[in-house]
Amino acid sequence: MGPATEKASSAKARRLVEMTAAYRPSDNAPDEFIGADDRPRGHWLEFFDKMAGLGADDVARRFETIERNIREQGVSYRAYGETTERIWPLSHMPLLISEKDWAVIEAAVTQRAEIFDLLLNDLYGKGELVRNGFLPAAAVTGSSDFLPPMVGVKPRGGRWLNLYAADLGRGPDGQWWVLSDRVQAPSGLGYALENRLNLTRAFQAIYRDMNVRRLAPFFQAFRGGLATLASRSDPRICLYTPGPYSETYYEQAYLARYLGFVLVEGADLVARDGLAHVRTIAGLKRADVIWRRIDADFADPLELKSGSQLGVPGLVETIRQGNVAVVNALGSGVAETPALLGFIPALAARLLGEKLLLPNIATWWCGQAREREHVLSRLQDMAIAPAFGAAPTRSFLGGSVVGGELTPAQRQRLAEAIRARGADYVGQEVASLSTTPTWVGSKLEPRPFVLRVFAALGPDGKFHVMPGGFCRISDRLDSRAVAMGAGVQTTDVWIVANKPVEAVSLLPQNENVSIRRIMGNLPSRAADNLFWLGRYVERAEATLRLIRCLGKRVIENEDLTAEGAATMQRLRKLLIEWGAVPAKPKIALTPQSFLNTALFNVDEFGSAVSLAQNAQRTAAVIRERLSVDTWRIIVELLQGLQNCQPPLDEAELLEQADIALQAIASISGLAQENMNRVAGWRFLEMGRRLERGVNTCRFIRSFGMEQARGADFDVLLDLIDSQITYRSRYLIGVAPYPVRDMALLDPYNPRSVAFQTARLAEHIATLPVLRQDGMLEAPNRIAINLDADLRTTSANAVTSEFVLSVERRLMLLANSVGARYFLQGANVAQAEKQVGLA
Repeated sequence: MGPATEKASSAKARRLVEMTAAYRPSDNAPDEFIGADDRPRGHWLEFFDKMAGLGADDVARRFETIERNIREQGVSYRAYGETTERIWPLSHMPLLISEKDWAVIEAAVTQRAEIFDLLLNDLYGKGELVRNGFLPAAAVTGSSDFLPPMVGVKPRGGRWLNLYAADLGRGPDGQWWVLSDRVQAPSGLGYALENRLNLTRAFQAIYRDMNVRRLAPFFQAFRGGLATLASRSDPRICLYTPGPYSETYYEQAYLARYLGFVLVEGADLVARDGLAHVRTIAGLKRADVIWRRIDADFADPLELKSGSQLGVPGLVETIRQGNVAVVNALGSGVAETPALLGFIPALAARLLGEKLLLPNIATWWCGQAREREHVLSRLQDMAIAPAFGAAPTRSFLGGSVVGGELTPAQRQRLAEAIRARGADYVGQEVASLSTTPTWVGSKLEPRPFVLRVFAALGPDGKFHVMPGGFCRISDRLDSRAVAMGAGVQTTDVWIVANKPVEAVSLLPQNENVSIRRIMGNLPSRAADNLFWLGRYVERAEATLRLIRCLGKRVIENEDLTAEGAATMQRLRKLLIEWGAVPAKPKIALTPQSFLNTALFNVDEFGSAVSLAQNAQRTAAVIRERLSVDTWRIIVELLQGLQNCQPPLDEAELLEQADIALQAIASISGLAQENMNRVAGWRFLEMGRRLERGVNTCRFIRSFGMEQARGADFDVLLDLIDSQITYRSRYLIGVAPYPVRDMALLDPYNPRSVAFQTARLAEHIATLPVLRQDGMLEAPNRIAINLDADLRTTSANAVTSEFVLSVERRLMLLANSVGARYFLQGANVAQAEKQVGLA
């Protein structure tokens, strides 16, 4: 070993000691790094050794990279009850689990998934467990998640569960314990995948050298398992989301994109003629498999919760007929009921003939006399929770409480409530969570965590456990539960193997996969939002161009002349008419404050920042259809405007308008160069073209018609970004007919109205039709007529009335596109043939 190598090795050893020497686990909780023998576990020591080899500065840069990537990708979530998104809180340190530990977890999670599947099959089938006294009927029917309409229904494929999750922690003895089960609509899969991508990107070499097991085989098995539930070789699999205000909407959109599923809301689905369909721009298209992320009782307002705005009327009957697979099956949420937890060990023996491999938290349901008295006798030491989870209950508990933390009066009231209606309560052992190393500031500290592990039914009919999971870490040492709220982080879970692992991806391995080049059946809701995203972005651009034109003229003092003053007044008038500035402000606005309002005032619906907000809000709904780069620029556009500190002076205003316009140009460029020319791109383009055509008509009517003067024509050329083209084409100064021609009729100018109508006619002509009868549908007919009129009109025949008629016909076309393609009503148009509907 040479002197340089020896020096580097010594520095590395010193950094390892500095990193780990001060780490002190809690005395009353197991720790992942330090074992029960007070010695570091080998795989953790190897990880920290490799971290020490990077150097403190390099590690800090990698941590910064993780945080920057999370922000730029827009990874987010909502805490319960919040309307705004939070940045995803990813810890810098993974949770490491050895292969030996993982083998126990894998077997136990698989076993529990099988138990719950058999349990649900019995509860909704023969009912022998209740009939023979192995389960009290009240422990089942007391849950609002038990759905009587599903009794006697056989799910497609015969399985009630396709996805199961268990929340785990180490118990006081150092062994893993099950804290709770997730069978309703388990969340966290997408976030686990995001965590993996971000941490491995930062520590790629360490990840590879430690032989971390890959996640792709699990997702491959899950996707394959869902595909086997369909009756067609090329099924349409939908991910059914509650919508963009769901706490985990980002994850749902991410999973839909990653797995190639169609992201749908209730309004996108329709049950008709015994089949489930997706509303698309080509009419109704059959949905074969629906992976739901909504609670089951919201799924069908006809047979379940009648007030649901998320559901699909008739969906239960479609399931009953066996024509659609909904996973997990409606009604499976009853298995999460805390009242059933105490019966799981006996059910393992009854249903599988096996002993439970991992214990769950000891639980006593107070609906039984002996268990109730046991809980009351130990009320001081127990956690008391509603027996039927988060569902509405007659108990006065808002959640779990620890008897010893209540006042004597509160404890007495709780005891009386348990005696009066014991069935509403469970008593549980108080669980102290085990801890894992976490970076806090610049050092390692132990923090409590919960590990969620997933099992999915594969195409082979067996449960496959994801080699990793979704880990939540609390910032409080005494935490007894970890929910996604303030002070909680998440992290990736590395299952460390003893030998190199095979790299696997979701790409098909079969070389005989048929090649397809198709437009795709775009859901109507997605088409609607892509269309409006295009319109909002274009509307923001037009507003910014007006602001820039006015700002330049304020700086140049062009309002000193009568002609210049009239032009500036028209610019102000148009901004007021567009809702960027109030028509009757509370105080008189100076030119500077007028421009600040138009650019930054969120209270004005037409201001640049409000339009950017609408663009981001619309983009968030269709995030699965946008590239990371596109989303990042949309976010930057809004943040760039929001981060300004008005009032700005005129020069600063122009600079911000230019920056925002550059962001919009980047969005347009990405759409042109990176988006596949399928239906989604066409609707985004149609929104932009329609909005640009309408806006240009308004520009022409304000600055290019009979009352216009030289300064007005100059503004018009600025607004349509055609100054250079005009000057190169016409050696004379601005003249009415050439300017009108360039703005309205020139088919070669990408800013002219004629250019927009030509592109609109092309886009609409390629879209699907509902009936093959040779007749033009309304959008196609309007676009062709409008395009023909502009092609055959000469500049000297253009009048204000003609321009206004073009503007109105463009707005009519927009409404016609919406009525034809954005199929959201109950009487949705459908394709001509229902038999064998694709």
